[in-house]
Amino acid sequence: MENIYNTQFENIPSDQFEFVKDRDFSHDSKLSTKPVGYFQGAFRRFAKNKGAVVGAIIIACLVLFAIIGPFCTPYDPSYYDTKFSGVRPKSNLFANTNFWDGCRDVEVGQTQFIRDYALGLEIGKNVVKNGKYKVNEDQTLYSYRYDTYYGIGFGKYKIITPEEYQDIQRYQNETGKQVLYPTVSLEDRPTATKDNGNADFYYKTKTVKDKAVPDLDENGNIVLCYWSYEKDAQPKDAADYNSVRIEGEEGVTQNGQQYFYVYGRKMQGDTIEVRAEYYEYYTYYHTQVLKDGIEEPYFLFGTTQTGKDIFACLSSGARFSFIFAIIVAVVNLTFGAIWGSIAGYFGGKLDLVMERFTDVLSAVPTMIVITLLKYNMGRDVPQALILFITFFLTGWIGMAGTTRMQFYRYKNQEYVLAARTLGARDARIMFKHIFPNAIGTLVTSSALVIPSMIYSETNLSYLGIINLESGNITSVGTLIATGQTAFTHDLAYVALFPCAFLVLLMLSFNLFGNGLRDAFNPSLRGSED
Repeated sequence: MENIYNTQFENIPSDQFEFVKDRDFSHDSKLSTKPVGYFQGAFRRFAKNKGAVVGAIIIACLVLFAIIGPFCTPYDPSYYDTKFSGVRPKSNLFANTNFWDGCRDVEVGQTQFIRDYALGLEIGKNVVKNGKYKVNEDQTLYSYRYDTYYGIGFGKYKIITPEEYQDIQRYQNETGKQVLYPTVSLEDRPTATKDNGNADFYYKTKTVKDKAVPDLDENGNIVLCYWSYEKDAQPKDAADYNSVRIEGEEGVTQNGQQYFYVYGRKMQGDTIEVRAEYYEYYTYYHTQVLKDGIEEPYFLFGTTQTGKDIFACLSSGARFSFIFAIIVAVVNLTFGAIWGSIAGYFGGKLDLVMERFTDVLSAVPTMIVITLLKYNMGRDVPQALILFITFFLTGWIGMAGTTRMQFYRYKNQEYVLAARTLGARDARIMFKHIFPNAIGTLVTSSALVIPSMIYSETNLSYLGIINLESGNITSVGTLIATGQTAFTHDLAYVALFPCAFLVLLMLSFNLFGNGLRDAFNPSLRGSED
């Protein structure tokens, strides 16, 4: 065949050719790449997963809450005050709204409304929020926002020592806050069994169905019945009082005579009976006597029906759950990875024996393990230790199985054979060449172990199988169990906060774990470019 190329171009004149200048290759570009490390590439792939990033942010917020939360409240899980049982969540940011203001909506009869309204008038605080209320057409039901903090009122008459009586007067003179209010004589106090000794009544009452109700005058107003005496005629059993008095009471004039109110009644045993408004007495007692950093009753998440601060319990319980779960995950990862590496690398009879051992151990139910440990270790052993041993005895098995599977997958790869040919020892091949390829799966499994441990611990404490509530230790599950019983007392918010924490934790770790799985997948390396 004729060479058409030679015949076609053999007569081209030499002046048609031009030599290319040095480095005049404008149509080519220099090939340059930046080395990307394994973890750097994993981070890039993780950052592209928006769901995983959101999950990581939520987890970070929950962890910060667990770390910082206990330092943001003067209370601790062991604190309780039955007087403030069931008070609603309160934040000063929402004081002028009907949300998170420490109040609850009530619809009560006239008697209860008068008691709340009269209490607010005496102490100068809005037990009926902003003094606003609505009445139905029959004038029988009153609807308003009831302040659960100020509504505690006085409670029972309080017996204190003369030293405390004088110290409260000092505190009142220095701060201008009134703790003690005029008392009521024994003759004018309610005789109804249910309200006997109730210091909230400073007005005349009558007994209806064994309950004290206000005895109103012809104009529908309450009638004061403070214990009073004429000037220079103080009763023998009236304690001296030289401090802040109620507004307008500096010697009350009645029928041309000047009267004074009694603020303390002397009792046998050198004690004094007083009417102490509990909200202010609480402030006085914690700032002047205990000096424990509590300046006033203030509960951001409210309290349980036993008076425990939910914020302190939840943050401390979350901290315990995170620390416990991380410790369990690290121990299980370490032991399980070593066990699975040995079984997967050497295989054969050794693998067979090790696998049969893990099969037998994994067949034992967790509930039986906990029961046996509680029975044999006794009640004096911390419940957290029993829970840790239970999760460790069986928790590492899944991690060992995952590691074993990864070793079987990679131990016959070419680079492993090359390393063995070059004389690398078994330990170096296991943990230098094979284990790094399995780390992505192990990291993902470890990340998912944390919420699994928290969820298991929450279930066990919720069911009462493990009691983690002792001293300054509590758990999220215990709070949820408390919230379940609180529903019958119209305290749904007690379960709201721990349940919201658990839901956010599980959802965010699910998203976070999926992101980690994709980020550490070796087959996706380079896909981020």
